[in-house]
Amino acid sequence: MKRLFLSILLSLVFIPIARSQTPAEFFNRGVQKSKSQDFKGALAEFNQVITMSPENPQAYYNRGLCKALLEDYSGSIQDYDKAIALKADYYDALLARGDSRDRQDQTQAALSDLSKAVEMDATDSRAYLKRGMLRSRLQYYQAAIQDFNYVIELDPENAQAFYARGMCRTKLGDYESALKDFTQVVQTNDRLAHVFTARAATYAKLNNYRASVDDYTRAIALDNENVGAYNQRGFAKYQTHDYVGALADFDKALALDPQNMAAYYGRGLVKTRNGASRESIDDLTKAIEMDNPAEAKVAFTGLITKNVLDNLRAAIVDNGRLIELSADRTEAYYVRGISKSRAGDHKAAIADLSRAIELNPLFSDAYFSRALSRSASNDQLGAIQDCSNAIRFNARYGEAYYMRGLIRYSQGDEVNGCQDLTKAVELGYKLAVAAQKQYCQKK
Repeated sequence: MKRLFLSILLSLVFIPIARSQTPAEFFNRGVQKSKSQDFKGALAEFNQVITMSPENPQAYYNRGLCKALLEDYSGSIQDYDKAIALKADYYDALLARGDSRDRQDQTQAALSDLSKAVEMDATDSRAYLKRGMLRSRLQYYQAAIQDFNYVIELDPENAQAFYARGMCRTKLGDYESALKDFTQVVQTNDRLAHVFTARAATYAKLNNYRASVDDYTRAIALDNENVGAYNQRGFAKYQTHDYVGALADFDKALALDPQNMAAYYGRGLVKTRNGASRESIDDLTKAIEMDNPAEAKVAFTGLITKNVLDNLRAAIVDNGRLIELSADRTEAYYVRGISKSRAGDHKAAIADLSRAIELNPLFSDAYFSRALSRSASNDQLGAIQDCSNAIRFNARYGEAYYMRGLIRYSQGDEVNGCQDLTKAVELGYKLAVAAQKQYCQKK
């Protein structure tokens, strides 16, 4: 019996005794797991801390971070609430709660948190940056710019603030200032494709299309599957009259994304310009239909006979203005209408141009193009009305004055016809010079 007791005693000596772990140990392990991105594991550790030490604000804050990273934003807000209740001046918890509230579309509450954080510490750029981003998304662009100004003042190398401020400035039409912001980012880091695309778009707004093409090319070099960059470079090349290059870019965009509406529109635009009207109609029809959410007889009594009017009208060259495609595809209807007109299908052209006008009643180019088709269809009264509407919405529309002048003169209204032709000359429309001289100057 004595030997048995001694052996049990010896065995007990060698059995390790489990030691209770402290909240600090659970906490530190939670931090380490967070750093290794094991957020579920970290969450379990912080749960243990809170069970053992329910008044620990740091534990609630860190658990809130883990929940946010696991996209449980509602749960994270509850933890930040508890952390702030335990520690009213918890700056980092205010910032984090503002972010989670923003992700839950609680925008005003998020703004309130970020503004409180700014008041709490005006020397930390993070709150200004977060608030500026939120204000920008809410389209409070001037207020956002002010926040980004503070960020840059506190942190002159903050590329994110320069980029965000540049984007806000483009929304306000301040393209020169935006260009400087984007250039500042490029000088700091020339490996960001999205910055080159933003600067390229800004160059385009400033009508510097060659610089725009160069920046889109740099963006594509960094991301050769950037469909948007191919599309926009195509439109920029179109403006430099590089129609071959533009066509190649739209083809590439469609190869990457066969359902890309904008690429069909752009390719249709180029084909219209190149005279391939029937081919362009196919592309423009796809642009219109792809996931889209909406004749009087006149006697020719003047010197301008019908044949003369037809010849003069045919000499009018498309102004070549590039019109960006809107969500309702107005511009695609417009370009397809031009293509159908060039193919001789004026009835179908008028239908498309009328649809473009229905979608945008202020579309002066659509009125003018419909005037050309109506005149070609011998609806001269309708053509005059369309020219008048084009002038109404664009008082410097020389082509519209010219066309209206020709039609009026052809109908015997020589006084008003000559007034229109003279006005076209004053506006610098070159074709009007010969007509005004031939028909309106007294011999």
